[in-house]
Amino acid sequence: MPITYEIDHDRKLVRARITGTLTRDDAFQYQQHVWALPEVRGYNQLIDASDMGHVDIPFPSADAMRELSSLAASMDDPTLKTRFAIVATSAFAYGLARMYATYRALDPRSTRAVSVFRSVDDATKWLESDESVPGK
Repeated sequence: MPITYEIDHDRKLVRARITGTLTRDDAFQYQQHVWALPEVRGYNQLIDASDMGHVDIPFPSADAMRELSSLAASMDDPTLKTRFAIVATSAFAYGLARMYATYRALDPRSTRAVSVFRSVDDATKWLESDESVPGK
């Protein structure tokens, strides 16, 4: 699987990295596996897709992003507001990430603020900022 992750319990952060080719199944398996873990309840998330190669998600990609965002929103804890930063450096990955963020924002079950960045530094600053999470 091209998605590796580590859980930083001190920072209450799940940090994932995508390398190589990302498939639809990879994305769904990561979501279902990691966010079903009880110890990450209420944690923020950072996904770094800077080294992602090819994206092998069947077209139309909008359908896959809508499905994935719906699954993710269904797994959110309705009592906790958290953040999810996505780092995407290629134009295609950035567009997919923005699409995902939009679908998450439109889902009434979503309690996770999603933002897309071009650098890990900017994403980390946002995750660690004191700025209020929307809806909190």
